[in-house]
Amino acid sequence: MLDVLVIGAGPAGLYAADRLAAAGLKVEIIDRMPSPARKFLMAGRGGLNITHSEGLDAFIGRYREAAPFLAPLIEAFPPEALTDWCHGLGEDTFVGSSGRVFPVAMKASPLLRALLRRLQDRGVSLRTRQSLTGLSASNTADFQSDSGETREIGARAILLALGGASWPKLGSTASWVPVLENRGVKVTPFQAANCGFEIAWSPFLKDRFSGAPLKRIGLSLAGDQVLGEAVLSEKGLEGGAVYALSAEIRETINRLGSAELEIDLRPALAGGQLAEKLARPRGKQTWSTFLKKVLRLKPVEVALLHETGPLPDDPASLSDRIKRVQLSSKAPYPIDRAISSAGGIALDELEDTLMLKKIPGVFAAGEMLDWEAPTGGYLLQACFATAHRAASAITTYLKTDNAGQKP
Repeated sequence: MLDVLVIGAGPAGLYAADRLAAAGLKVEIIDRMPSPARKFLMAGRGGLNITHSEGLDAFIGRYREAAPFLAPLIEAFPPEALTDWCHGLGEDTFVGSSGRVFPVAMKASPLLRALLRRLQDRGVSLRTRQSLTGLSASNTADFQSDSGETREIGARAILLALGGASWPKLGSTASWVPVLENRGVKVTPFQAANCGFEIAWSPFLKDRFSGAPLKRIGLSLAGDQVLGEAVLSEKGLEGGAVYALSAEIRETINRLGSAELEIDLRPALAGGQLAEKLARPRGKQTWSTFLKKVLRLKPVEVALLHETGPLPDDPASLSDRIKRVQLSSKAPYPIDRAISSAGGIALDELEDTLMLKKIPGVFAAGEMLDWEAPTGGYLLQACFATAHRAASAITTYLKTDNAGQKP
């Protein structure tokens, strides 16, 4: 019999398998996709943001309501431990100007290749195109292949690392939810996280400026402002500044039915400074031409000012419009377009070891747990930290009478 069956070949599952195999355990990984870590590879296309260099107290605070749960896990496996692990695989890292940490290669594929080679060297087998269909009380998992064949696989311990519900084309379909609910495990419904939000643009703005960037803006919700960039899409607004507030925007919509947002197109200038510039004579120039010359507003920004009505004639009111472009959203983008997801296995269903209370011998890690985090390295850090805790706990568990024979 296997010592450990790892179900899910994303970052959490692969890291845990690496640690378990290093402890001398016989490990097998199973995944429903044709190849491992597809979402991880996609995340690395624009530069793999593996973790963040900020202080640990601020770092842990990024996890919002899940911070008390994740704090001891991240303290046991902090960003420095993750970068050391990367270095052990031959992939050096560096800290970017924003504090984010990247592999020198700036992509996921070299790190993944190195990890897969080491897993193979340690005797870890990988099976693909196998979907989980059930869990028995005797540490046996049921699978169905793409061709319809079924099989059972037993192990002394099972680690679930099946991901959340975003980017289903890359494997995160949450098809495991009924399997656990059938065993009485509570799963918080999934919602989009780090996502864009729908806004009912005018046909003109949608047709002329879909895909246009908004750079160096301030985005606010109920007085809470973040600085960054956004992209105006046909459906609404997305991009880094939006993702940073996405949890708050989503929860406001859940509570009130809509979220009232404000965009500051010139956050570096105070309202009085803007009004002073706008008080200059404009002669026969239209406001649009004047704004382009005096404030260097881009066409998309001028168009955005028109979305809430005709431009005011007096400098003070126009300055206020530039500092507070008001937008309303009633829904996030669909979850299949979200970077990550909120929801998953309720945290009170887990022991401190990340073993499921209702299914002894079955552990869980990664994004399938009910936590969320902003982009910036926090998502991957928590995936690895939960995998580290689960792997450590499984190793200890298999040395006790709880798991039957000793290794």
